[in-house]
Amino acid sequence: MHRTKTFLLMVSLTVVFILLGGLIAGESGLITAFIFALVINFISYWYSDKIAIKMTRSRPLSEEEAPEVYKIVRSLSSRAGMPMPDIYLTPSEQPNAFATGRNPSNAAVAVTEGIVRLLNEKELTGVIAHELAHVKNRDTLISTIAAVMAGALAFLARMGRFRMLFGGRRRGKGGLIQLVALIFAPLAALLIKMAISRSREYLADEEGARIAGSPDGLASALQKMESRVQNNKMQVNEAAAHMFILNPLSREGMARLFSSHPPTQERINKLRKVQV
Repeated sequence: MHRTKTFLLMVSLTVVFILLGGLIAGESGLITAFIFALVINFISYWYSDKIAIKMTRSRPLSEEEAPEVYKIVRSLSSRAGMPMPDIYLTPSEQPNAFATGRNPSNAAVAVTEGIVRLLNEKELTGVIAHELAHVKNRDTLISTIAAVMAGALAFLARMGRFRMLFGGRRRGKGGLIQLVALIFAPLAALLIKMAISRSREYLADEEGARIAGSPDGLASALQKMESRVQNNKMQVNEAAAHMFILNPLSREGMARLFSSHPPTQERINKLRKVQV
């Protein structure tokens, strides 16, 4: 179900990009913006693991420091049929975790200091299985493709505003359509990109439950982590927030509305229904 939803959302994002992008900047502007966004995101994708580790100030975690974490990751990687990823520790009391890397052979899993202290072995197994599911499902690639088009539309909107300031606005009905596209294109792209991210979180929850052999550990972990995350904000670049299993930033007001993560209780309810 969530795979189908992701596919439909990606198609929708493509349609929005082609139709509204063309209205804003025409064919030449559309091509320029797409190439620009493609180059930026290709670099981000290729070096996603290094960028994510640097942005979160994570450091390599040795097996001597955390033998229980290595035991869990090694066991789950074997069950998932994946190479064992590099393991990092993120310096934060907030209980959280993330995975990054362009494919299973170039992946990393990071856990915060807070999550290692808070969760028991079964719960930590559920969380790490969720992160390995992201790697297995190539979610970094999917999010990069979505970012390419969303970023290109945002760039087109800036180009369109610049052109209008210097007399490039179309006249009559064409000008009105261009103005509407200029306003709504970036918002539409943001909403679809957010929906894709939420869909991938649900899918990683399901796949992670199967890798772990049970949904109970992840469901319990999410329940335990939710209040701690809310009350213990992490100092992290906003661009890296979508990678974490729970949004590490504020989820109040408009930030909650545009969150890249689905509501935690909704995830827990869906997990309770997963059959493994």
